[in-house]
Amino acid sequence: MELTQIRLLVSDFPAAYRFYRDVLGLEPQFEAESGPYAKLSFDSGHAAIALQDRAQVAGVLGRLGSAPEGYRALVVLRVEDLDAAHAELSSRGAVFTRDPGPMGDRLRVAYLEDPEGNLIELQEWLALRDQTGGSTA
Repeated sequence: MELTQIRLLVSDFPAAYRFYRDVLGLEPQFEAESGPYAKLSFDSGHAAIALQDRAQVAGVLGRLGSAPEGYRALVVLRVEDLDAAHAELSSRGAVFTRDPGPMGDRLRVAYLEDPEGNLIELQEWLALRDQTGGSTA
């Protein structure tokens, strides 16, 4: 098996699409603001986030289970400079639920939500973990 993508099921496709394209700055593989599907990636092309309209999936499956309480997804994005990313995304309209701060010895993180309430964690790596589980600089 091979992982091909992580897909978020969204209720307001245009709002989610604009958030990932305009606020986070991901590049769509093709323009699809009205949905029902899109795949967006960073310049590196190594990682992507796919969006799919919940109603379309419900139509294919015949139903779609109710969402659990709390967050349904966590998207983790690594950044080189968390404070700079925080400032840039804030200027594009992002509202953070937690401003940049430490998470243990190796990370600084900040959190925001997309229009569907999916949690996004921005990570700045302060130290890498070596193969033995210790930290390296």
